[in-house]
Formats: sequence, C-alpha cells, structure tokens
Amino acid sequence: MSGHDSKYFSTTKKGEIPELKEELNSQYKDKRKDAVKKVIAAMTVGKDVSSLFTDVVNCMQTENLELKKLVYLYLINYAKSQPDLAILAVNTFVKDSQDPNPLIRALAVRTMGCIRVDKITEYLCDPLQRCLKDDDPYVRKTAAICVAKLYDINAELVEDRGFLDSLKDLISDNNPMVVANAVAALAEIQENSSGPIFEITTPTLTKLLTALNECTEWGQVFILDALSRYKASDAREAENIVERVTPRLQHANCAVVLSAVKMILQQMELITSTDVVRNLCKKMAPPLVTLLSAEPEIQYVALRNINLIVQRRPTILAHEIKVFFCKYNDPIYVKMEKLEIMIKLASDRNIDQVLLEFKEYATEVDVDFVRKAVRAIGRCAIKLERAAERCISVLLELIKIKVNYVVQEAIIVIKDIFRRYPNTYESIIATLCESLDTLDEPEAKASMIWIIGEYAERIDNADELLESFLESFPEEPPQVQLQLLTATVKLFLKKPTEGPQQMIQVVLNNATVETDNPDLRDRAYIYWRLLSTDPEAAKDVVLAEKPVISDDSNQLDSTLLDELLANIATLSSVYHKPPDAFVTRAKTATQKTEDDDYPDGNETRYSETLSNAANGGASPPSSSSVPHAAARQPAPAPAAPAPAAVPDLLSDLIGLDNNQIVPADQPATSSGPPLPILLPAGSGQGLQISAQLVRQDGQIFYSLLFENNTQITLDGFMIQFNKNSFGLAAAGPLQVPPLAPGASARTLLPMVLFQNTSTGPPNTLLQVAVKNSQQPVWYFNDKILLHVFFTEDGRMERTSFLEVRSLFCITFVFYWYK
Repeated sequence: MSGHDSKYFSTTKKGEIPELKEELNSQYKDKRKDAVKKVIAAMTVGKDVSSLFTDVVNCMQTENLELKKLVYLYLINYAKSQPDLAILAVNTFVKDSQDPNPLIRALAVRTMGCIRVDKITEYLCDPLQRCLKDDDPYVRKTAAICVAKLYDINAELVEDRGFLDSLKDLISDNNPMVVANAVAALAEIQENSSGPIFEITTPTLTKLLTALNECTEWGQVFILDALSRYKASDAREAENIVERVTPRLQHANCAVVLSAVKMILQQMELITSTDVVRNLCKKMAPPLVTLLSAEPEIQYVALRNINLIVQRRPTILAHEIKVFFCKYNDPIYVKMEKLEIMIKLASDRNIDQVLLEFKEYATEVDVDFVRKAVRAIGRCAIKLERAAERCISVLLELIKIKVNYVVQEAIIVIKDIFRRYPNTYESIIATLCESLDTLDEPEAKASMIWIIGEYAERIDNADELLESFLESFPEEPPQVQLQLLTATVKLFLKKPTEGPQQMIQVVLNNATVETDNPDLRDRAYIYWRLLSTDPEAAKDVVLAEKPVISDDSNQLDSTLLDELLANIATLSSVYHKPPDAFVTRAKTATQKTEDDDYPDGNETRYSETLSNAANGGASPPSSSSVPHAAARQPAPAPAAPAPAAVPDLLSDLIGLDNNQIVPADQPATSSGPPLPILLPAGSGQGLQISAQLVRQDGQIFYSLLFENNTQITLDGFMIQFNKNSFGLAAAGPLQVPPLAPGASARTLLPMVLFQNTSTGPPNTLLQVAVKNSQQPVWYFNDKILLHVFFTEDGRMERTSFLEVRSLFCITFVFYWYK
C-alpha cells in the first residue's frame, strides 16, 4: 500500500453524534432546540444517544417551555442508566419548581417523580411539599399524582414526611380536578399498602359528591371508583348517594357510565325499598343499551360487564332483549357474548322471539356461531321447563335440514334435555336414530350412544345400532369407548338375550385386553366383576337413577360474582376473573415459587379458592394492582374466640368442615433449625410465618415460627389445612401464646395422615390458612417433603405397611415422575 492510500482512512464528516454535540452547544436557541428534537427522534427509534447526556442537560437552562419538555423527556429515559449524571439536573429541577410559570413548576415536579432514581428522591421532597400547597390548582393536581409515584419508590419516606396527610387535605380542595387526582393517588397508594390509607368518612363523602359534578370524565371515574368502596350506614344514606350519582349515567364517556353503574349496584344492596330499586333498574337500562351502539370493541367490553350485571339484577334489561339480537355485520366475539346474555334474559314471556332468533342463527355460515346457537336452544330448554317442548320442536326442524354439524350439535343438546326431563320427550328418539350414520364427532357419537343405552328397552333394534359402533371400537376416541362400554352393559341388563350377551363379551374383551386406556380398562373390570358375581347389584349400580342436570346460565359462584361486580369497568370484569388470578403483583413470593414447581391446574384451582374466600370476609395474601380495582380493607378485629368456638369465617375457606379447624389452646413453644419463610411480614401486615414439615421420634409435626412485627398483641391463632394427596391434617390444637409487639414463638403441631385426602392427580402442595383474632385470614403454600414419611430405621412391620401402602404408592409416583 502506497503512502497516498491513507486518504481512504480519513474523512471530513464528523458523524451524527459529534454533529449533534456541536449543535447542542450552539449559541443559537433555535439550533439547540432543533438539535434536542433530533436527539429525541434518535432516542425514539432506538439509537443510543446517552453519550450526549451532559450536553442535553445544559439545555435545561431555558425559558422555552417546548425545549424544556424535550429535555425532561430525555432525562426520564436516560436517568436510570446515568444516575450520577442525573444529579446534575437536580438544581435546575428545584429552581424550576419555584418558577413563576405554573406550567414549569408542574413540569419539574412531574419529571422528578418519573425519574425513578433513589439519589434524586431525597431532593424531590421539598419541591413536592411546596407544590402540594401551591396557589395554582394545575400544580397541586400534578403534585398529588407525584406523591403516588414517590410512594411506589419509597413508601417510608412518603409516610415520614407527611405526604399522605397533605394528600388527604387536598380532598377538601376547592378545585374538583385537584380532588380527583388526590383520590386517584390515595386509591393507588391503598392498592400497594397493607394497612388502611384511604377511608371515606361522611364529611369526605360530601366533598367527593360535590366535586363529582365539575370534574373531567377521568376525574369522575376516579371518584366513582372510590365511592363504590364506601358502605353507607343505612338505606337512607345509600339512596341519597345514588340520587347524586344517577346523572352520571347520562355521560358520553362509557367508562363514566360503567363506573356509575358499579357504584349504584353496590349501594342498591343496602336499599330496602322495592320501589326505589325498581326505579333505579329502569334508569340503568337506557345507558347500558346505549353502549351497544358504539364500536365493536366497546360493545364487547360493555357486553362482558352486562353479562355480570344481569346475573345479579336480570330485571334491569329484562325488557330490552331485542337490543342483544345479533346483526349480520357484528364480529363473532360480539355475537357470542350477545348469545350468552340472551340465554340469561330468556323467559317464558319472550322465549318465542328468542327461539326464532336462534333458529335464524343456526342457518348462518359461521360454523362456531351456528354450534353456539344450537346449544343456546338446548340451554333455554333446560332453563325453562314450560318452553322445553317448543325448543325441541325447533331442534327437530334443524335436524331435518341435514346439515351435519347442526345435526350433531342438536343430538348433544337433546341428550342433556333427556337428562333434565326424564321420560318426557323420548318419542323423538326414532328421528334421532335416522341420523346415526352421519355422526363423526366424538361428543355427538357419545351422546347418541348414551341415548341408545339409556332407552334400550324402548328401541327395538338397540342391539343392532350399538353393534354398528362396535365394529370400530378400537379406533374410537376414549370418550366414545367409555360410552359404548356403559351402553352395552345397560343393554345387556335390560335385554339379557343372546345378542347382547355376545356383544358384552366382545366389548369387555376389547376394553380389558386390546386397550391401553387405564380408565376404560378399570371400568370394564368393574363391570365384569359386577356382572359375574351379582347381576342384581350391577343393575343397582349401572341403572341407578341419575341426578337431574340444572340450568347453567348463571354459572358464577355468588362470592366470585360479588367480587367481579365490585370490579366492573376494569379488566377483571372483562376476563370474568378476580384480579388475583391474573395480576402478578397480587401474588406473594411463596406463591410465585409454587407456580414454577407445580402444574397449572393446582395453582389455578387454589387461586380461585382464595379469590372466592376473599369476598366472604377473608383477605388474600396481598392487594391487587389493577387500576380502579376495589381496594380490600382489612377485616375488623373480632373478639378473641373461646377454644371450643368455631367462627363462620373459616367455615368454607378451602373446602373443609368446621370440625377440622384447630383452635389455639394452651401455649407451647419449641426450638429448632431455621425454617423457610412462607408468609413474609410485608404480605401479612406485620405477621411473619415460617414453617416446615419435620419428623421427630417416629411422628410427623408441622414446625411453625410466628413473628409479630406489628404494634399490637396478636392472639387467638387457628390453623386449617386444605385437602391434600397425603391426607395431612392437624392431630391436636395449635399452641401459640399471645404475641406481644416484636415477640416471636415457635411451636410443633402434631400431624396425622389420611384424614384430609383430596381427589385428583397427586401433588406435593400443602395449602394452609392461618388466622388470629386481630387480623384477617392469611393463606400460604408449602411443599410436602417426602422424607418425613420415611421411618428412621427403614423397617416396618407387615401390618403397618398394609395400613400405609397407599402412601408408598403416592411416593413412588412422585419419584417416578422425577
């Protein structure tokens, strides 16, 4: 390479960063402003411009509001990665918080709250304190939100500096937007706090209702959500509150309407006058109907909320069923929700027009929608006994269309109708049998086989019909195989002739020898043993009267429905799940660990149990973080229970009887090695519980350590265990002495096996509920350590082994899967 080639390694272009650096330090204001815009643009598309931090910060010293906003935006983005350099901007923030322009004062405080750097937090306190008492309402409302952000960063600092008291004072502010922001901030702080922060009193209630009329739409949402958590002292106060809130139903914003509906529904529970309740139902109907004229996405959210409302107050929309009729251009998700609500609103008065609609839907082109419509007809028949015959007539008309998937869905729902109304509509079986050859879906096949087996004595050629299915028995899905097995046994018991005898031999042989399905094989062996030893007993078992199925249109549990109605206008009401079921922050650290170690089914089932129990007065492990969700207040401290008394609070917590609750009795403590923390003090309002299963002297114990970090004495401890695979239950009383503030106590709780056994697949999850007289119920999960079931010397007498052999089987299953 010659010396002249060096020109290829040099360039006159400085590059983007150096050019921006030069422009940021320009003496011309417009040039600096354009440079900051270029930096923000580069930052927005993902380029790293953090090297320009110092140069951008130097541009803060300006009176141009637009430029200042851009610089603050840059600071918010890069302060975390450059915490030391971010301190350089503190003096400017403090200076801007005292600027004559209220927009700049508010901007400074807002930005300092958004910069989540611990080093800056201390400098934020004084400016924030001033801005909370600023003369300008715009500054005060901005500062109110900043308190909530600061609480999320450092809760102790907020409490020590008295920001919470300042925030509560703002509720009395003469500006409605300041009041709304103060309520929003207090509600968010309450979500993240274990103790009572924001309690609405009668004077506070009056101020909130006054501010409600003058707020912006989102301010009204915040205030209405707060009011929905207030329980009126009597029916008269509830009526007054509802009267003040009712005008919000006419608001153009759907969020305001739904929040107002939620608030009114909560207060209606306390109103005793039937005339007042009836008038309120009439007033709520038009706003809800209006929501269905919006765009499809809003329609869907409104429909999900209406679905909950009509389960509690069906009279609200009982006369408005026509608005839920599906339009040709409705998206499929809207149509499905409308179908659900139509089923819930169907009555003897409107069933004819509902059936006409469903029949029309069953001829649509969308297969899923058609299936849902056919099932809806069946559900209406199950719900309304007097309309069942009309529903069956419609189903028979649909079967005559000979559309395959319509016929199959019709057979499935007719099977349910037969179970709901036994010995009533069997005359249509002949019509159903005509479509036997067209069935190709497992559920439809299984339903038809069930009908043939259940009414074998009324079908002349029942054996021939079942034999047509037996030809393909090995290839059928398990659902069909199980029904074929049971139907064939029913046929044999009802018609013990030569044909059914040969069929039962073939079926039993296929089900026990030719299959790998354990459920099918076990059922076949049971039938075989019954038939060979006592045919009369087999009749009592197989041909026993079956429980009548019931209407499932209101399928939500009442306690779960209460919680969902308290969360109307949030994601909870759209998902139809309590916040704890899908908000990560609502779960304790212990539960997160369990989520990683155990199948989803166990975790989901337990979370649903806890969510249902929470509405009955119990408190979940921690509060939800869903915006506008109903804050859960700690339960008031009940009187200390007597040892023999069992409070109703624990009667249905996790599926156990009251007799299984162990009260606190004579105190006893024990010492031992450190125990894993299962309920941290942060989640237990100051109570910390550590626990673990241990084995001592041939006996299983549950070792517990209670630590009281509260300011009050805790006593009256009780414990309860959920059903589990090993049947672990308490063998004696829980012995915990009264715990003074700062004290701790350790105890050994004797345990027994096979007293509390759960059904379903085995697992090593132990679910525990603990309560005391001063706090609500606390829940936590523990792992069952398998080695505690092993004897110390490894020896066991034959009789003892036979008594606990199921325990060894479960243990073997666990180790097999490991």
